[in-house]
Amino acid sequence: MSAGAVGRAYPRLEGPAKVTGTARYAVEYPVDGVSYGWAVPSTVVRGRITRIDTTEALASPGVLAVVHHGNAPRMAPGPQPELRLLQEPTVHYRGQYVAVVVATSLEAAREGARLVRIDYDTGPHSTVLTDDHPGLYKPDQVNPSYPTDTAEGDFDAGYAAAPVRVDVTYRTPAYHNNPMEPHATTAQWHDGRLLVHDSTQGATPVRATLAELFELPPESIRVVAQHVGGGFGSKGYAKASVVLAALAARHVDRPVKLALTRQQLFGPVGYRTPTIQRVRLAADTDGQLTAICHDAISQTSTVREFAEQTAVYTRSMYAAPHRRTTHRVARLDVPTPFWMRAPGECPGAYALESALDELAIAVGIDPVELRIRNDTAVDPDQGRPFTSRNLVACLREGAERFGWAGRDPSPRSVRDGRWLIGTGVAGSSYPARSRPSSATATARPDGSFLVQINATDIGTGARTAMWQVAADALGVPPERVEIRIGDSELPTAALAGGSMGTASWSWAVMRAAQALREKLRDGVPRTGEVTGEADTTEEVGGQPALPRYAYGAQFVEVRVDADTGEVRLNRMLGVFAAGRVVNPTTARSQLIGGMTMGLSMALHEEGLLDERYGDWVNHDLATYHITGCADVESIEAYWLDERDDELNPAGVKGIGEIGIVGAAAAVANAVHHATGVRIRELPIRLDKLIGVSDLA
Repeated sequence: MSAGAVGRAYPRLEGPAKVTGTARYAVEYPVDGVSYGWAVPSTVVRGRITRIDTTEALASPGVLAVVHHGNAPRMAPGPQPELRLLQEPTVHYRGQYVAVVVATSLEAAREGARLVRIDYDTGPHSTVLTDDHPGLYKPDQVNPSYPTDTAEGDFDAGYAAAPVRVDVTYRTPAYHNNPMEPHATTAQWHDGRLLVHDSTQGATPVRATLAELFELPPESIRVVAQHVGGGFGSKGYAKASVVLAALAARHVDRPVKLALTRQQLFGPVGYRTPTIQRVRLAADTDGQLTAICHDAISQTSTVREFAEQTAVYTRSMYAAPHRRTTHRVARLDVPTPFWMRAPGECPGAYALESALDELAIAVGIDPVELRIRNDTAVDPDQGRPFTSRNLVACLREGAERFGWAGRDPSPRSVRDGRWLIGTGVAGSSYPARSRPSSATATARPDGSFLVQINATDIGTGARTAMWQVAADALGVPPERVEIRIGDSELPTAALAGGSMGTASWSWAVMRAAQALREKLRDGVPRTGEVTGEADTTEEVGGQPALPRYAYGAQFVEVRVDADTGEVRLNRMLGVFAAGRVVNPTTARSQLIGGMTMGLSMALHEEGLLDERYGDWVNHDLATYHITGCADVESIEAYWLDERDDELNPAGVKGIGEIGIVGAAAAVANAVHHATGVRIRELPIRLDKLIGVSDLA
């Protein structure tokens, strides 16, 4: 691949369309004869529908139909039971969609939904996760397919024999993805074929799910996702909006647009599970870890099992001869939790990186130095060398850029008026994955090129990155390349998730470009279009199982009001090693976005569940607080020039999630350094710190 576009800071190709409003999202496509759907959620936690009275709703002006379990088109059992919506009267959790009203206007659909009367027989429910919940069990595996428990050496003996020990429990609440564009779909049927414009992270898996549910061949379904306004994991697979819209459109025999409200996003489309994590660390007096144990508890629903891989982060991050990790799950009467940016690694890193800070204090060693001393070139979990591991380089460069040297480790040692000043650090790690993908590259008679792949740009700049990769692989200026993505009729590709999008798609694009160049080199005439195709299934599937990770180090300075407990971020700095960076502009945005979400996790976000009603009481952006611009006074992201020939042809690792991993721990560690108060249950609200000036 010739040098050129890759590595240059190009603006996003779709930028002008987005800022001028011409970029169309899922429910913005013009459709003739369109109608509008409004989802009706259950108002009970657990029970059975005994009666649905639609009389008033159907009499309301503009209402075309009320679709429910008694009249909805039938669907086949599928891989995701919670998507078999409106098929039975059973209610598994509060907020479950039990009907959809279809009307000629959005306002009419909303009014019709208000007029639907539903009676239930209810039963007892369990909705709160505790460490002694009677339903806790050991799942067969944790997301996506990791062993549930692992053990090396003899943790109990190693822990008991160590001169320095830390035994702490950390808790994180439920977190909600809240993409700016809600889950939304426009669905229309024509002659037995289904066309959906969907807000999704992967058109291919959505098509596969719809094909199973509606018992159709995949080629009878087209899923378009040209522009997607965020997902953060919640749109990784087909969700309720696309199923409800398709059901409603089939029932009324006309196109249906359906967008879930902000309140309806809190639960039924996924969320990060609450966690309870006990971390035990043992070390010698030099700070060398001798024993590590990470026990994680999370929740799932009664509909489908989702077991967050919370303790997996600990398996490969730092070395120790005696190690153990476990996962236990409770089935509750709640919606199914799902992916949220860096699932497992994000909450797991909060616990482990916080515990390491506590260990550093117990041993009397600088927390940066403690991490460096426990670095390893061999994966403790697999016993094989990493393809590349630049954690120490990130820590050292981050410490230098941040000005860590000379830091007084004593809590409450720096003060500026009424503000207590503190600094904290944490490591970051996330797997570097690739999945099979396919692409085509076409040479046109006019000298331009068309590259097509069913990648999805969820706001990350993926479209631009693939355009850059394609140009270099073809050996032409990027202005001569057109890129098409976001349509299931294009060559199949991996979804935008797991930090594997660019790694997977670039592989296919480069192979397709190489195939095209070989055809042209062989003298294929250019009087018409010439196409090169590629499918990386065999290449990706044949990779040796070497441990591949991106790494980072996060540094934070906070100030805490000594009287009110108010916490403010002074500055945040991250240094990352994530392989080759395709586009510095979009890469920086991704890293800063992840770091900001970690700050939000540490200081603001918390799903508050009312056990009586089995629902989150703060289910909008007025009451579910997230970090705003005023909260981020200074945030910087840097990366190392890292090369790793074992990854993929482009040498990329993925940067969508590494930024959030460890960020919350760095904030929590800084707050402790400022105040001397260790908060082990997020978020770090001011009521947990109020009056810290009175503490010794």
